[in-house]
Amino acid sequence: MQIQRPAMMQEQKLKLSPQMLQGIQILAMPLQDLQARIQEELEVNPALEVVEERKTVSIDEFSGKSGDYEAFENTSDPGNIGDYTTSYGGYDDEASEAKRKFMEGAIARPESLQDHLIWQLRLQPLPDEFFQIGELLIRNLDGNGFHREDPLELVPEEMHPALRQVMSIIQGFEPQGTCTANYQDSLLVQARLSEEVVPSSVIPILEHHLELLEKGRLKEIARQLKVPEHQIERSLEFIQTLTPFPGREYSATSPQYVIPDLMITQKDGEFVIILNDEEIPVLGVNAFFDEVLQSQGDQKEVKQFVTSKIRDARWFIQTLQQRNKTLLKVAKAIVEFQRDFFLRGPKYIVPLTLRDIAGEIGVHEATVSRLTNGKYVHTDFGLFELKYFFSNAVAGTNAKGIQYSKEGVKAILKEILDSEQGGTLSDQKLADLLKKRGVSIARRTVAKYRKELDISSSYDRP
Repeated sequence: MQIQRPAMMQEQKLKLSPQMLQGIQILAMPLQDLQARIQEELEVNPALEVVEERKTVSIDEFSGKSGDYEAFENTSDPGNIGDYTTSYGGYDDEASEAKRKFMEGAIARPESLQDHLIWQLRLQPLPDEFFQIGELLIRNLDGNGFHREDPLELVPEEMHPALRQVMSIIQGFEPQGTCTANYQDSLLVQARLSEEVVPSSVIPILEHHLELLEKGRLKEIARQLKVPEHQIERSLEFIQTLTPFPGREYSATSPQYVIPDLMITQKDGEFVIILNDEEIPVLGVNAFFDEVLQSQGDQKEVKQFVTSKIRDARWFIQTLQQRNKTLLKVAKAIVEFQRDFFLRGPKYIVPLTLRDIAGEIGVHEATVSRLTNGKYVHTDFGLFELKYFFSNAVAGTNAKGIQYSKEGVKAILKEILDSEQGGTLSDQKLADLLKKRGVSIARRTVAKYRKELDISSSYDRP
């Protein structure tokens, strides 16, 4: 028989305080998220205030301004951090306000694909049951107009005949071809609904020979269908008038804009690292709270509340300063390791690990990982995510045993493909040319890198 007895155990656990958790979260935030986080903190902490509201400015303007602000106590303005100086400039407040009002007035929510289809569904003389099924089908469509989930799983089995009827009705709505499984299904629906004269070979081509059509093998299609080649050419002309992704016309997805956190450029033979904090307001502690603390010092509850809010405000400001300092340290270390990239371009990027940067600036690898994720840097060679500069090594084959990074190899590969003869080179030919340049990788690796560069195979390239 087992007997349970109380026992004392000693163990160690790592617990994060709310302040530490806040610091980790802010460290990982790109500028867009950080702006929202600052606004949240301003709303919940009355002791925190905006000392200076900076105006939004393009990175080109930002890099051309000068005039330093000194860092002062109890504010988030980093001023001079280490060996780097942030830059600011003056702006026309009246013009900026007019532009803001114009932009706010111009913002309008575009009609989504679902809105457009449901509006047409309401015009149909359908019973309530059919309308409910139609709404389920429409809400199940993605931005292309295709089913997200199998539509047969949306309703019980006994309702499947009604579902198929409603699906057929929606497929005829504008734009035609939505409420389908994929682009092939959509093209078939559009061809069958077309009011134009449809060549007899169109449907067989879409059903069985679409892959051959994509590769331009018209003669082979004509041979298999036993029709003249000119008929296949007419079919191709008709198919090209159809829309493979009909829902995209009504896509309500907004473009995602990237705000660079840093700018690294050359000036007078030296690298200049600029922290883009123009997007972030300068924060400070509200002086009124200090006055309240002095005048109401004998009231315990008031004193506790005011002291707590001041402490939280100062901690938040300190966390922002620490984020900026660490970001500059990481940028400086990346420049030291990737000097050839910043001098000569992406082709010369070298292998680099998180451990290399972490060891250089004296932080944990996880800190570098959080800091570089989702943050971008504007360079003389374009806009890059900080993660771009970390790449595994690909062994070289020359006498010096030079190692190339994956991104460096991809840059060399793109250079070859962009040349006059590059469009006709197969993956094996590309692998052979890379080997002559001192990069030994397999044909399948070339194919993988080519796909990551969004470049078609030699068969599909013009």
